[in-house]
Amino acid sequence: MSEKDRKIRVAISIGDYNGIGIEVILKTLQEKEMTEFFTPVIFGSTKLLSFQKDRLNFDKINFQGIQDVNQIVDGKINVVNLWKDQIDIHFGKVTKEAGEHAYQSLKAAAQSVTDGFTDVLVTAPINKDNIQSEEFHFPGHTEYLGEVWGGNPLMFLVSEKLRVGLVTQHIPVHKIAESISQESVYAKIQQIYKSLVEDYAISKPKIAVLGLNPHAGDNGLLGSEEKEIIQPVIQRCINDDQLVYGPYSADSFFNPSNLDVFDAVLAMYHDQGLVAFKTISFDEGVNYTAGLKFVRTSPDHGVAYDIAGKGIANEESFKEAIFSAIELHKNRLEYQELTKNVLQSTPLKLERGEN
Repeated sequence: MSEKDRKIRVAISIGDYNGIGIEVILKTLQEKEMTEFFTPVIFGSTKLLSFQKDRLNFDKINFQGIQDVNQIVDGKINVVNLWKDQIDIHFGKVTKEAGEHAYQSLKAAAQSVTDGFTDVLVTAPINKDNIQSEEFHFPGHTEYLGEVWGGNPLMFLVSEKLRVGLVTQHIPVHKIAESISQESVYAKIQQIYKSLVEDYAISKPKIAVLGLNPHAGDNGLLGSEEKEIIQPVIQRCINDDQLVYGPYSADSFFNPSNLDVFDAVLAMYHDQGLVAFKTISFDEGVNYTAGLKFVRTSPDHGVAYDIAGKGIANEESFKEAIFSAIELHKNRLEYQELTKNVLQSTPLKLERGEN
C-alpha cells in the first residue's frame, strides 16, 4: 500500500501516566470503529497500557506491540515500546519518573511525524513541572514543538462554537503588558488568518481582537495599550483588506451574537481567552498548535490528578483532538493541492488569452 492510499496515522504521546492521559486514550480507542478511520500509534509500552487497560476492564482493546516505527501495522492499535521495564504508577502523584517518560514519549512521537512514519501528533496532557530537564526546558508542548518542528507556534483553542488564539501564552501575569507590541499582535493576527484560510478553508476570515485592559482601556482612561498598540495594528490589517475588528472589551465579548459573526478571536493573554473558551467548549474543546509544519492537537484539559485512576475521566476532548487533527491534515493537503493546481494552470490561461 502506498503512503498516499493508507489510512492517516496518528502519533499519540501518553503524557503524565499518573494523570488521566492514558485513561482518555484507552476510552477513545475502545470503540472498534475508530481504527476504520485512522491508525493509532501510541508511544509508551504495552506493559504500561495493559496495566491501565485491565484496571479499566477494557477487554476488547488489543494492542499491536512494535519495537520501531517502521513496523507500524495499519488498522491496528500500535504501541511503540520505548522501554521494557515495569513502570510504577502513582495516580494523582507528581513523580520525576513520570515526567521523564512523558518527555521520551513526546520526543519519539514528534520525531515519527518529522520522519514521515506518522502524519499528525495528538498529545495527552503533561505536567509542565516534572517534565523539565536539561533536554526539555520549555513552558509546554507549544514551545517545544516550535523548536523541533520549526515555525512560529500559535496556541489556537478550537471547537465548533469558538476559535481563540493568544498573543502571549505561558508567562506570568506581571509580564503580559511588556510582552505585547505592535509586532507581536500583528504576527498573531497573521498566523490566525493563515490558519483559517489553509487549515479551515475559510476564504475571507473575520477576526475579532480583544483589548488588554478592562473595558478595552476605556478610551485611554484605564490603559494606553489599546490606542498605542492594538488599534494601529487593526487599522494596518484593514488597510491590507483583512476583516479584523476591535479592540473589544473581553468581559462582554463572548456572547452568542458575537460568536456567530467571527471566525476567530485573538486574546491578549492566556486566561483572558481560555476562561471563556473552556466555559463555552470544555467537553469538545481542542488545543491546536497552528503555525507549524505538521499538525498537533491535544485535549483542552490538564493531567487532572484529582480524578486520576478512578475511571471517571471524560474522553470527549481527546476524541475531538484526534478527529480535528485528521481533518486539519486533510484540509492542508487539499489546500496545497488547490494552490499547486492554480500555479500550474496560470501559464495555460495566459496562452489561451494570447490565442
